Order: sequence, then structure tokens, then C-alpha cells
Amino acid sequence: MVKLIHEVIQETSGKKTKKEKLDFLKANESWALKDVLRGAFDESVTWLVPPGAPPYTPAQDHNSSSNLLRQNTQFSYFVKGGKGDRIMKPKREQIYITLLESIHPKDAELVIAMVSKKLPHKGITKELVKEAFPNLIRS
Repeated sequence: MVKLIHEVIQETSGKKTKKEKLDFLKANESWALKDVLRGAFDESVTWLVPPGAPPYTPAQDHNSSSNLLRQNTQFSYFVKGGKGDRIMKPKREQIYITLLESIHPKDAELVIAMVSKKLPHKGITKELVKEAFPNLIRS
């Protein structure tokens, strides 16, 4: 069974050694995971939505309509240089809130932390991510 992104991040954080963390990240590699890690650590990624939690109603954890493994493609609406450059700020922010409300609440918290450029779990660093996924982070 494929783990949700917040599960991968949380379990990686709980690993004792750097090698265990690297192996776990690589074993659970997905575009969504790499998008979250890049969004949090890459200085060249500029978010067009404000940091912090917007007013939204989190989904019930057992009843979310989608997941971040499917919805990470919407990040292109929220970064400078992406599709979001061409839409009005209120529409972009509504798309962001809709995304947060459609995914598991822990994944929504992770997305909010990513936009704020700080993951809520210890032990996952920019250096670890660069080693696990070379060429992912540009700056």
C-alpha cells in the first residue's frame, strides 16, 4: 500500500540514522513527495499564496475526497512562474483552499508548512533531501 506524504515525512523523521532516513525516502519516492520537499527547501521556489494557514475546513482524515499523491500537480497554480501567474489572486487562493480541504488533514498541514518553508518534523534537512534526490533542489 502506498503511504500518504505526511506518513512518509513522519516516518522518515522517526528514523535513527541518516542512512535509514535516506533509504526510507528513496524507497517511498513519488513526485508528490519530491514536490513537497522541493517546495519546502528550494530557495528558487517562490510561493504566490501567503504563508500560514488560510481559513479552511480540514477534511475528515478517514473521509478525504482525494490525496496529495494526486493533487500535487495543482502546486503549479501556487508558484511564481507557473499557471498561477495568469490568474487573479482571489481565484488562486480559492484553488489553494479547495486543495487543502480535499486532502488528508495531515497532508494539508504539510502543504501549509511547505508554503511557509519549514517542515514540522525534525531530522529532515535540506542536505538530507539533496543527498536522497540529487538535482531536486536548485538553490
